Amino acid sequence: MAEVETSREGAVLTITLNRPDVLNAFNAAMHKGLAAALKEARGPDIRAVVITGAGRGFCVGQDLTEFREAAGDIGSRLRATYHPNVLAIRSLEKPVIAAVNGAAAGAGVSFACACDLRIAADTASFVPAFINIGLVPDSGGSYFVTRILGPARAFEWLTSGRKLSAAEAHAWSLVSEVVEADALPARAAELAAHFAGLPTRGIGMTKRLIDHALTATLEQQLEREAELQTAATQTEDFREGVAAFLEKRTPEFRGH
Repeated sequence: MAEVETSREGAVLTITLNRPDVLNAFNAAMHKGLAAALKEARGPDIRAVVITGAGRGFCVGQDLTEFREAAGDIGSRLRATYHPNVLAIRSLEKPVIAAVNGAAAGAGVSFACACDLRIAADTASFVPAFINIGLVPDSGGSYFVTRILGPARAFEWLTSGRKLSAAEAHAWSLVSEVVEADALPARAAELAAHFAGLPTRGIGMTKRLIDHALTATLEQQLEREAELQTAATQTEDFREGVAAFLEKRTPEFRGH
């Protein structure tokens, strides 16, 4: 059984973390499988990506049984496994949806927050977990949680290690939507299909603008917008969008 499975429905690729017996905790094999799946997601015919978990959990972070003898050089382990996959998620020029089907803890929270948006089952939970064993956030957790929640709430949550229910996560805007557990796969597929029908290159460039806006001055952001708007006007989807507007019809975007 593969530690990570992929399935395709039209232009949507679903990536499923598949170690349900340990709530999809990361080990070396799962990192390798996720890297391969994210490489597949770069394909030009993929226009939206869903990341979810098999069984009762989304992902509960590192499988601590790998540390049974000694943790070793954690920094090197992070740089070799976690960091490339976090960066691969962020570098995808298409929308990435985390469908959080169950427990998300530690680096599982970090990976969910690396996605562009999160929807959750009503049975899902979110636990930063690091502080509970004397560690600090990693895998981008401090970066993404701070940007989603703001510094004060990020500090409160990351240093308390407390579990958030799906409803609390929604109230904090950590997730954009909560649905009944049985309905999560269908809702994730519906949302991904919606995004897959939009101008994919425009979405990718919007992602870059949002990332850039977090550290740019106004002058820098205005210039970046001008550069990417110039690129956007050269896409086939821009021409289709204008034509559809003038012809008073629904556009048919193709992601080019």
